[in-house]
Amino acid sequence: MINLVKVEGTLDELRAIFGAGERVANRVASEAKTVAKAAGKVKRKLSDWQRYIANSRNHIKFKSGTKKGRLDLAKMSRAYKKGRKK
Repeated sequence: MINLVKVEGTLDELRAIFGAGERVANRVASEAKTVAKAAGKVKRKLSDWQRYIANSRNHIKFKSGTKKGRLDLAKMSRAYKKGRKK
């Protein structure tokens, strides 16, 4: 069981007693954002397959049935592999 205590006083007095908790939390959050932004995420080169998939000219879609309109990845994979043979 938690006992609650009533504390009264001005804002400055309360901050003196409990500290500036919100200010610290806000400062930490803003600092974390700046650090994350500085670190950033390094972009890496897409694989050949990912570049193949991204090109809409290569899209092969189901023509009928429950999957109509979705990409037929099995057919696309076969086409990709055939195209890579030399």
